[in-house]
Amino acid sequence: MIENPGNGKIDIVLCEDNVDDAELTIRALSKEGLVNSLVHLKDGEELLHYIFCTGAYAGRNAAALPRLIILDLKMPKVDGLEVIRKLKADERTSMIPIVLLSSSKEEKDIKESYMMGVNSYIVKPVEFEGYIKAVGTIGLYWLILNQPYQS
Repeated sequence: MIENPGNGKIDIVLCEDNVDDAELTIRALSKEGLVNSLVHLKDGEELLHYIFCTGAYAGRNAAALPRLIILDLKMPKVDGLEVIRKLKADERTSMIPIVLLSSSKEEKDIKESYMMGVNSYIVKPVEFEGYIKAVGTIGLYWLILNQPYQS
């Protein structure tokens, strides 16, 4: 589901299988004015097809990479760790910042995520206001404050 494709330039790819969490994340980013170019994908397999322009996304411009991927850890088909492994192993996509937004607080998940190359690991706040604030801060940091490497 593409929220607003604009001119083909995508700033954020949100990969979240839980519809309620996805809507809340989009709402939080919208509150900060950061959903002008956002794509919501429902699982890791769809994300990989989107990024590498295969399957249903074969006609997509491969050079139009997102500025940020917000990724859930536990998803059907291809989980977040496998997505990170594949994206960080490919020189075309290795520099895309990936923020894992997960309900898991397990140390093994956090450690493995960082070992795979995730840029940030955020545990989903349970309270509505905390969730909105955390996601808004993620968007502001990675899209406004962070200075990305330009090759």
